[in-house]
Amino acid sequence: MTVAAKVVDEFVPHPVKEQLPGVDYCVNSNPSWAEAVVLGFQHYLVMLGTTVIIPTIIVPYMGGGNVEKAQVIQTLLFVSGVNTLLQTWFGTRLPVVIGGSFRFIVPSLYVAFAQRYYIYLNPYLRFIRTMRAIQGALMVASVLPMLLGFLGIWRIVVRFLSPLSAVPLVALVGLGLYEQGFPLLAECVEVGLPELIILILLSHYIPHIWSFKRPIYDRFAVLLSVGIVWAYAALLTAAGAYKNKPLNTQLSCRVDRSGLVSGSSWISFPYPIQWGPPSLHVGEVLVTLAAAFVAMVESTGAFIAASRYGSATHIPASVLSRGVGWLGFGIFLDGLFGTGSGSTVSVENVGLLALTRVGSRRVVQTSAAFMLFFSVLGKFGAIIASIPLPIVGALYCVLFALMSSAGLGLLQYCNLNSFRTKFIIGFSFFMGLSVPRYFSDYVITSGHSPVHTHSVWFNKMVLVIFTSPATVAGLVAFFLDLTFARKHASTRRDSGRHWWAKFKYFDKDPRSAEFYTLPYGLSKYFPSL
Repeated sequence: MTVAAKVVDEFVPHPVKEQLPGVDYCVNSNPSWAEAVVLGFQHYLVMLGTTVIIPTIIVPYMGGGNVEKAQVIQTLLFVSGVNTLLQTWFGTRLPVVIGGSFRFIVPSLYVAFAQRYYIYLNPYLRFIRTMRAIQGALMVASVLPMLLGFLGIWRIVVRFLSPLSAVPLVALVGLGLYEQGFPLLAECVEVGLPELIILILLSHYIPHIWSFKRPIYDRFAVLLSVGIVWAYAALLTAAGAYKNKPLNTQLSCRVDRSGLVSGSSWISFPYPIQWGPPSLHVGEVLVTLAAAFVAMVESTGAFIAASRYGSATHIPASVLSRGVGWLGFGIFLDGLFGTGSGSTVSVENVGLLALTRVGSRRVVQTSAAFMLFFSVLGKFGAIIASIPLPIVGALYCVLFALMSSAGLGLLQYCNLNSFRTKFIIGFSFFMGLSVPRYFSDYVITSGHSPVHTHSVWFNKMVLVIFTSPATVAGLVAFFLDLTFARKHASTRRDSGRHWWAKFKYFDKDPRSAEFYTLPYGLSKYFPSL
């Protein structure tokens, strides 16, 4: 190659990649069973954070104590394992973990604060009554994603999604959770900050300083860093570093203050209707319906990101719809078993696919086995779940960021020199961050939503939808992309629609069958369109 040719090559833009390169194991390829087990345990460890945080927030307001919190965590863990297996077998077939969703906290607290439950002076009885109401709301709300997904309505909607409108949706699924990152880490800086630093060193710096025949530090960075910092936090606890500290500091920093080990039973099998028959209240169902809609939108973005990090082709519209239908069935199981919240795609686990560069379906299914195992053996699971939350916050800082970068990667399909592209991207990002911030700040300062009508359930519905950055940004970008300069000659190419046109229908690209065909010959009876 001549010098002139080399100079020209340096200025050639990076080529578009429909399948992400550099992934060691794609959706269908598998590491050895030994490595898959370790990687599966790592996925289990990552999803524990949300599994613990959600019950920790809602159970005390429901009237429950440490015993009830441990039971809810075990139930949520069990149902997450079942839902993950169902999604990876019969849903999108992508390597995604289905876990608890932060978006269902508002509906759960709306139920918990209902005046009719304050007549129960016994806290446990109030907990039971509240849980039954949450169960009923979840079971009815699950009908929305199941109908939209299994009837193919969601398939029709996402066929209008272009790479341009998907960028804000996917990116803000991760960026929108920024409050769960460094603020959670900062609750105990001496524990959280070392975790963040060690994780970045192990995953990104050390592999470039020392070369190994097999990737060790980058692939198992979460396990290694958590083990080191957890042991360090245990030494600080044993040495009495927090003995005279405020209660909040002790709860955040000590390794023996979660109350999970003492509250957990040795062996416990979660089962349907374990809290009693569900009850129904129309307003609570409507608020939960809003959360189910948000979970559908955010999960759609997470599915797209998982397909990239699993080095698969773009997920066909019919497969996305199928995945949303099974997500709805997962929310139904949440209500049936009584997890206290609904389900969504675990964002942190999608980020872990990028960190490890392992997008294997088998690894995630192995993590589901760990969820089921430790949900039954409560004491052992509680020990692992007692990791200080600032360590979890440090993991979120990296994993949520990687989730966001999957959305930014979709810009490769778009014309970044188009002012139309710049406006849609910039405006949707800005509104996706600004609108939820306004709603959240308004609630903090005034005690109620900016939409303050006599129908409290309506106020909460609006609050749930407009405090989701991904939902706001996704809806804004989707609307603008479909209406702004729609008939202009260059709009289709500027939005990148020509790249995703062949994935609107399952059979238009032969690679779709490789990644998304149902197992056991089920595609013959349930064909993807």
